[in-house]
Amino acid sequence: MKLKPVNSISGIATKDFIKDYLNKGQPVIIKDFISKDSPCWSKWSYDYFKEIAGNEKIDVYGREEESQNHAASPPVGKMTFGEYLDTIQKEPTELRLFLFNLMKIRPELKKDVIFNDVTGGKVIQWLPYMFFGGEGSATRNHFDIDMSHVFISQFQGSKRIWLFPNNQSDLMYKLPYNFHSIANLKKSDVKDYPGLEFLDGYEAVINPGETLYMPAGWWHYIQYETEGYSISVRALANSLSEKLKGARNLFVTRHFDDTMRKIFKDKWLDYKINTATKRANKAIKKIKK
Repeated sequence: MKLKPVNSISGIATKDFIKDYLNKGQPVIIKDFISKDSPCWSKWSYDYFKEIAGNEKIDVYGREEESQNHAASPPVGKMTFGEYLDTIQKEPTELRLFLFNLMKIRPELKKDVIFNDVTGGKVIQWLPYMFFGGEGSATRNHFDIDMSHVFISQFQGSKRIWLFPNNQSDLMYKLPYNFHSIANLKKSDVKDYPGLEFLDGYEAVINPGETLYMPAGWWHYIQYETEGYSISVRALANSLSEKLKGARNLFVTRHFDDTMRKIFKDKWLDYKINTATKRANKAIKKIKK
């Protein structure tokens, strides 16, 4: 597996960002996507979150290896938001909050974040999601089901993110009708998943104040170097075909997979794993030629 560092930019004009990054689908770290004048930098803290929403009951997520047959991993438990924040501050933990809509619970928080929208208005600012994780936690390798561009901004702690274009899906051992791979990029043995040896991607480490632009359909494996949290906002894919693919994923593919899983249970997962392996072997042979 080859990983190149992601470049960083700041002060870029909208037309240049669209031309050099958005239209080309080129990942980049943006240093000033969240304005330094945003109230969040002075107001937000774990104590502040506990004060305004600490009693909210939340779903928490953990290791994803046990849920390979699910398009989205089910939660592993419930606790209050305050209890969760105390947990990640106390010690390393695999517990994460996934697509947590704190800003829906406390909509006043939206006013605390001022975006420097380098896309010229393409970013959907009214739909932000927050992600929290403990030190050492990680997501499974996946791409986003809706095929949107993603801008993930770090507010606390640091994240290490590995990125790969969608045309390397077969080498990832992507499960058919799903949006994740069966191989763990960090832990899987290349003897078991030889396609991993041929991956060619990027590595980004984002710290508070930095935003990673992830192009539509790109694979990402997110690792929490420390406990922390981030916000993601989206922009629609460039082409009509990508938009239609995202809609099909949301409204057709995942429901078809759910139905087949209920009917065939483990046999459906076995079929998908066998298919993913065959596709990976075919991709490897093509590269070796």
